[in-house]
Amino acid sequence: MHKIKRDDMVKIISGKDKGKTGKVLKVDTKKNRVIVEGCNMITKHTKPSMANQNGGIVNTEGTIDISNVMLVVDGQATRVGFEVKDGKKVRVAKKTGKHICNWKGGKHGKIKGNV
Repeated sequence: MHKIKRDDMVKIISGKDKGKTGKVLKVDTKKNRVIVEGCNMITKHTKPSMANQNGGIVNTEGTIDISNVMLVVDGQATRVGFEVKDGKKVRVAKKTGKHICNWKGGKHGKIKGNV
Protein backbone atom coordinates (compact mmCIF):
# COMPACT_ATOMS: atom_id res chain seq x y z
CA MET A 1 0.00 0.00 0.00
CA HIS A 2 1.26 3.47 -0.85
CA LYS A 3 0.82 6.71 1.06
CA ILE A 4 -0.32 8.73 -1.95
CA LYS A 5 -3.04 7.35 -4.25
CA ARG A 6 -4.91 8.50 -7.33
CA ASP A 7 -7.66 11.11 -6.67
CA ASP A 8 -5.98 12.26 -3.41
CA MET A 9 -5.68 16.00 -2.83
CA VAL A 10 -2.02 16.90 -2.29
CA LYS A 11 0.03 20.01 -1.59
CA ILE A 12 3.38 20.53 -3.30
CA ILE A 13 6.05 21.25 -0.69
CA SER A 14 9.09 21.74 -2.92
CA GLY A 15 9.99 23.00 -6.39
CA LYS A 16 8.69 25.69 -8.74
CA ASP A 17 5.03 25.01 -7.84
CA LYS A 18 5.61 25.04 -4.07
CA GLY A 19 2.40 25.79 -2.15
CA LYS A 20 -0.03 24.73 -4.89
CA THR A 21 -2.64 22.06 -4.24
CA GLY A 22 -4.23 19.70 -6.73
CA LYS A 23 -5.70 16.28 -7.37
CA VAL A 24 -3.40 13.35 -8.15
CA LEU A 25 -4.14 12.13 -11.68
CA LYS A 26 -1.62 9.28 -11.83
CA VAL A 27 0.89 7.54 -9.54
CA ASP A 28 3.97 5.76 -10.91
CA THR A 29 4.98 3.44 -8.06
CA LYS A 30 8.07 2.07 -9.81
CA LYS A 31 9.60 5.52 -10.33
CA ASN A 32 8.00 7.09 -7.20
CA ARG A 33 6.49 9.96 -9.16
CA VAL A 34 3.01 11.52 -9.34
CA ILE A 35 1.15 13.71 -11.82
CA VAL A 36 -0.80 16.50 -10.11
CA GLU A 37 -3.60 18.32 -11.91
CA GLY A 38 -2.54 21.82 -13.04
CA CYS A 39 0.99 21.64 -11.60
CA ASN A 40 4.45 21.30 -13.17
CA MET A 41 3.13 22.25 -16.62
CA ILE A 42 5.36 21.25 -19.54
CA THR A 43 5.22 22.71 -23.05
CA LYS A 44 5.53 20.18 -25.87
CA HIS A 45 5.93 21.05 -29.54
CA THR A 46 4.17 18.44 -31.67
CA LYS A 47 4.35 17.87 -35.41
CA PRO A 48 1.18 17.36 -37.43
CA SER A 49 0.42 13.66 -37.86
CA MET A 50 -2.47 11.37 -38.72
CA ALA A 51 -3.57 11.30 -35.07
CA ASN A 52 -3.02 15.02 -34.47
CA GLN A 53 -3.89 16.95 -37.64
CA ASN A 54 -3.02 20.41 -36.32
CA GLY A 55 0.14 19.83 -34.32
CA GLY A 56 1.43 22.89 -32.50
CA ILE A 57 2.22 23.70 -28.88
CA VAL A 58 0.59 21.56 -26.17
CA ASN A 59 0.73 22.11 -22.40
CA THR A 60 0.62 18.97 -20.22
CA GLU A 61 1.29 18.11 -16.59
CA GLY A 62 4.73 16.73 -15.82
CA THR A 63 5.67 14.30 -13.08
CA ILE A 64 6.70 15.33 -9.56
CA ASP A 65 8.70 13.19 -7.16
CA ILE A 66 6.41 11.66 -4.53
CA SER A 67 8.64 13.02 -1.74
CA ASN A 68 7.75 16.58 -2.82
CA VAL A 69 4.01 16.26 -2.10
CA MET A 70 1.95 15.96 1.10
CA LEU A 71 -1.58 14.65 1.46
CA VAL A 72 -4.21 17.31 2.23
CA VAL A 73 -6.88 16.25 4.74
CA ASP A 74 -9.50 18.71 6.02
CA GLY A 75 -7.65 21.55 4.28
CA GLN A 76 -4.35 20.85 6.07
CA ALA A 77 -1.25 19.16 4.71
CA THR A 78 -0.42 16.13 6.83
CA ARG A 79 1.94 13.20 6.91
CA VAL A 80 0.50 9.74 6.37
CA GLY A 81 0.98 6.67 8.52
CA PHE A 82 -0.40 3.16 8.52
CA GLU A 83 -2.37 1.17 11.06
CA VAL A 84 -3.80 -2.33 11.11
CA LYS A 85 -7.51 -2.36 11.92
CA ASP A 86 -9.68 -5.48 11.69
CA GLY A 87 -6.86 -7.29 9.86
CA LYS A 88 -6.62 -4.61 7.16
CA LYS A 89 -3.94 -2.00 6.67
CA VAL A 90 -5.41 1.53 6.56
CA ARG A 91 -3.92 4.97 6.02
CA VAL A 92 -3.99 7.38 8.97
CA ALA A 93 -3.54 11.18 8.98
CA LYS A 94 -0.71 11.93 11.43
CA LYS A 95 -2.06 15.38 12.40
CA THR A 96 -5.56 14.27 13.34
CA GLY A 97 -5.17 10.53 13.81
CA LYS A 98 -8.22 9.87 11.61
CA HIS A 99 -8.47 7.05 9.09
CA ILE A 100 -8.33 7.92 5.39
CA CYS A 101 -10.61 5.94 3.07
CA ASN A 102 -8.68 3.88 0.57
CA TRP A 103 -11.21 1.54 -0.98
CA LYS A 104 -13.07 1.88 -4.27
CA GLY A 105 -16.42 2.68 -2.65
CA GLY A 106 -15.09 5.68 -0.72
CA LYS A 107 -13.53 8.89 -1.90
CA HIS A 108 -9.75 8.94 -1.58
CA GLY A 109 -8.49 11.49 0.90
CA LYS A 110 -11.79 11.65 2.78
CA ILE A 111 -11.91 11.01 6.50
CA LYS A 112 -13.58 7.80 7.64
CA GLY A 113 -13.84 8.62 11.35
CA ASN A 114 -11.90 8.65 14.59
CA VAL A 115 -9.33 6.01 15.43
